[in-house]
Amino acid sequence: MTGNNVVADAANSKELKALARVGLAARATIYLLIGIFAALLAFGKRPPEADQRGAMQEVARHTGGFAVLIALAVGLGGYALWRFSEAAFGVVGQGRKKGPRIQSFFRGCIYAFFTATAVNLLLHSRVQSQANEQQLWTTRALRHSGGRWAVGAVGVIVMIVGLALVVEGVRRKFKRYFALGDMPPFSRRIVWILGTVGTTARGIVFMLAGFFVTRAAWTYDPKQARGIDGALKQLADSNGGRVWVGAIAVGLIAFSLYGYCEAAWRRT
Repeated sequence: MTGNNVVADAANSKELKALARVGLAARATIYLLIGIFAALLAFGKRPPEADQRGAMQEVARHTGGFAVLIALAVGLGGYALWRFSEAAFGVVGQGRKKGPRIQSFFRGCIYAFFTATAVNLLLHSRVQSQANEQQLWTTRALRHSGGRWAVGAVGVIVMIVGLALVVEGVRRKFKRYFALGDMPPFSRRIVWILGTVGTTARGIVFMLAGFFVTRAAWTYDPKQARGIDGALKQLADSNGGRVWVGAIAVGLIAFSLYGYCEAAWRRT
């Protein structure tokens, strides 16, 4: 058996597929917390940082949080490995098309970063906020020649990703990921509703975050690069914005519930 076959068999192993499901559940848990934080923001509270790192930091503060954070780190790491395996060997339902494989590669990179964040929290209990780190990197980038264009390009890419998620949600493209034969008809209807609402809301949040990054490049002001947390807080502070943040919170909680359904029924 060649080395490539060994790697391919490992990528399609039951162990990695099980780890992928754990990863999907870990991602769903983080979005559940972000949705709850967004709901608190809509009610005029100032919750923990409403992004992935803020969710993990909040978990770490509570009794038993260390064990939960270990589970999240394992799950996020498994999710990253699964995405990298898709990038290498093809995406279920998409085959070896380049577009989906490239998307899986970047998703793997993002969740490898979140895995490192979880491990860092386990080791040090406290790390710099995601929003502050984003502003720091934006500041450094803007100091360099061409940095303004690079930051602007990142913002545009994030907005495009968000728009793609909105389209995926509205057109229910996510249905191709599921093993329909394993799902009871009633469960399918619930999952389609959760997926439509949740994926659309997630896309809107990405578009907001990308908009602020792009504005940071346009205005040459790193403080404008707000990330998910800053975008939601900026929206909440606008006229009538708390209603919109409340709607987004409902959508993110719907996405988390959809994520748990993915963990149960997605083809991996």
